[in-house]
Amino acid sequence: MCGIVGYVGMQSAQDVVVAGLKRLEYRGYDSAGVAVLADGGLAAAKKAGKLVNLEKELGDRPLPAGRTGIGHTRWATHGAPTDVNAHPHLDNAGRVAVVHNGIIENFAALRRELTGRGHALESDTDTEVVGHLLAEAFSAGGDLADAMRQVCRRLEGAFTLVAVHADQPDVVVGARRNSPLVVGVGQDEWFLASDVAAFIDHTRSAIELGQDQVVELGPEGVTVTGFDGEFADVREYHVDWDASAAEKGGYASFMLKEIADQPQAVADTLLGRVDGEGALHLDEVRIPAAELREVDKVVIVACGTAFHAGMIAKYAIEHWTRLPCETELASEFRYRDPILDQRTLVVAISQSGETMDTLMALRHAREQGAKVLAICNTNGSTIPRESDAVLYTHAGPEVAVASTKAFLTQLVACYLVALYLGQVRGTKWGDEIRTVVRQLSAISDEVGSVLSTMEPVRDLARSLAHHDTVLFVGRHVGYPVALEGALKLKELAYMHAEGFAAGELKHGPIALIEEGLPVVVIVPSPRGRSVLHDKIVSNIQEIRARGALTIVVAEEGDEAVVPYADHLITVPATPTLLQPLVATVPLQVFACELATARGNEVDQPRNLAKSVTVE
Repeated sequence: MCGIVGYVGMQSAQDVVVAGLKRLEYRGYDSAGVAVLADGGLAAAKKAGKLVNLEKELGDRPLPAGRTGIGHTRWATHGAPTDVNAHPHLDNAGRVAVVHNGIIENFAALRRELTGRGHALESDTDTEVVGHLLAEAFSAGGDLADAMRQVCRRLEGAFTLVAVHADQPDVVVGARRNSPLVVGVGQDEWFLASDVAAFIDHTRSAIELGQDQVVELGPEGVTVTGFDGEFADVREYHVDWDASAAEKGGYASFMLKEIADQPQAVADTLLGRVDGEGALHLDEVRIPAAELREVDKVVIVACGTAFHAGMIAKYAIEHWTRLPCETELASEFRYRDPILDQRTLVVAISQSGETMDTLMALRHAREQGAKVLAICNTNGSTIPRESDAVLYTHAGPEVAVASTKAFLTQLVACYLVALYLGQVRGTKWGDEIRTVVRQLSAISDEVGSVLSTMEPVRDLARSLAHHDTVLFVGRHVGYPVALEGALKLKELAYMHAEGFAAGELKHGPIALIEEGLPVVVIVPSPRGRSVLHDKIVSNIQEIRARGALTIVVAEEGDEAVVPYADHLITVPATPTLLQPLVATVPLQVFACELATARGNEVDQPRNLAKSVTVE
């Protein structure tokens, strides 16, 4: 997501901030800006597009020299990526500047309140309201940190905020709720950033802020309080990696970082999707509810990992909406003369928004009169632009070619689409939808729990690096998880790996089972689908009886599988339809570690590209 940098010290603030923003370019963005305090005033510059556009602007029209400043690279959510919508945002008097990461869910009400008091807001963003609220609060008390605390208590959603005020020229103030913000402590200089990568050239001493905290940087050092004004304890730590690794946040690869990012990515995908009454409110889905009520069939088109997300979505859509749903490989879709009409909803899933097979499939669907809804991670890319509606996953940039956090966030987006269809069509009660949304919200912590227990999985992966084949089997939503696990191993380890529906083993694939062959089994919850659970336990016994090495992924407390598992990987208990969100994570770690043990480059596997732009 967005990159944020703040600086107070003796160096040129503009130079430090712009250099920090360059370090954060990996996060992905579509505009950039900087503000500097100098000569008793505040000066700002911002430009849509890449950072080089801002640098050219600063070269042509330099800002006054100052030693306090903030900067931002924006990934558009509210409002298009334009100069006006770029950060920083200023109040009408030009005395306060603010940058922001996240979503302020109650910004519309705050905007109406501000305009009612005579404020003139220029942008389409949710961020601008914060600048005006800070200006009001500051004028009443004359202290920016206190103003920030007052404003934060009024905000709903997840956000990181960093602000400066011309009347406090040696102060930068930041605030954090559900979005990262870290302090860098140098020699008579201080930094704020969304990632330590921004200031690693200057200092390796850092302080990570806690939830609902405000930090003030200035001549007196660092002061941290809660939103309530109570002083908070802070822990300073040493960053033990150098600038060359900064883009990866200290991880050995982008893929490892992106696997670790998944709890936050899942949470970000859910941000701003529920209104005050608990109903789903998908701003980007602009297909009228009346038209969605007329839909009589859903078709999902996607490729690779996104296709596996679509396969899981089929189970949720049919269960929650009672609409028939087909999942199609986008590369095959238009060549088989699919049956589509005005009552068909086509869901196109693509991380990059530029996948050519999927783009051609959606164009064919629109030619047949179908409505198209895109699920995408890249704002302004081709597939969202050519669709009737879009649901952005807000996962942040995914640099590694093999998708990890994109898969989980696509799943969350698919669940939201299924619930939204159930809501507008009346097949799900409001309390049922609220229950599932609460369960989805809890998944973020559960993914984090899974990641904290992965060392045995890494050990197992290293021990299997000499094998040539691994098989994956599953039932129900575990079948697409098995396919995804096999795909990850193919992509990263260059091994023969296949995924099967467990019930199909006896129809042919069981002939592949031999002594010592690793077989990964995804086990459904015994609570939600007990019949399926009993059947897959029988499958495990069949596999083990033929000498295979059984690697069983099952929920905590499932004692029935223990006697038949050579290696047991436990995941938190979740509702059946949501289990892929936790069951997939060990398979990602497994594939990444096994590939590393084989000496492969996990971020850029051979013969693969991140965005496939040829059909």
